[in-house]
Amino acid sequence: MYETWCQSKESKLDKFTCDCGEVMSIICRIALTSVLLLNPLVSFADIEGCGSPERKDGGYGPYDYTDPSDYRNKLPIVDQFHFTPRVEHLMGGVKEESSSPGGDLSYTLMAFPNHHRALSSMMRLSMKENRPKPYGSNYSIECWLDRAIRWRPKDGMVRMIYGNYLASPRIKRFKEAIPQYEIAEQLLKNNSNLHYNMGLLYFNLKNYAKAREYAKKAYAGGFPLSGLKDMLVKAGKWEG
Repeated sequence: MYETWCQSKESKLDKFTCDCGEVMSIICRIALTSVLLLNPLVSFADIEGCGSPERKDGGYGPYDYTDPSDYRNKLPIVDQFHFTPRVEHLMGGVKEESSSPGGDLSYTLMAFPNHHRALSSMMRLSMKENRPKPYGSNYSIECWLDRAIRWRPKDGMVRMIYGNYLASPRIKRFKEAIPQYEIAEQLLKNNSNLHYNMGLLYFNLKNYAKAREYAKKAYAGGFPLSGLKDMLVKAGKWEG
């Protein structure tokens, strides 16, 4: 059973713990997590078979979504011809006959590996289709996230998106989401959306003190939705 579980894992963290063996897996996971926290720019998701974000096929890119020059001069052509509203909202590909936006999302992420909105759309497409690798996509969603991290390790939004994926109701890999969120927190200062998501994560882990701490940070930063507070109130864990 343990070997079957290991064969199903894609993240480097899981591969690392599997290599350690069943008995030592918890110790190894703790050790690797400690390395991540000491060096927040280390990627534990360098997944085999995901390829390099650097292009060797002569295609468009790769460009940096967070670079003002690339955003201004290189992004418009990608958004115009591939990352259209139809694609972003998973209504289909750019061409009307295309049933899946996976191909256009792939083109977008090949050109801009850390394209935040395209990563979020690919994540939602993976969940919608209930497939790690959506139809028409070159890679699995975790591969796309891994490529984005390796492309721009200091992009905190990518870390937050990865955390959102791991902590989502469908995936429920809550403990694996913690290091991604913690790295994002170091890179994104005072991000109320991140704080809210971290609060939800800790609520799901029944760490209500942490959930309340991040809820209050989120609301102090102007986060508008009361859902997390309502959950804490209902659980009898809200104070003040």
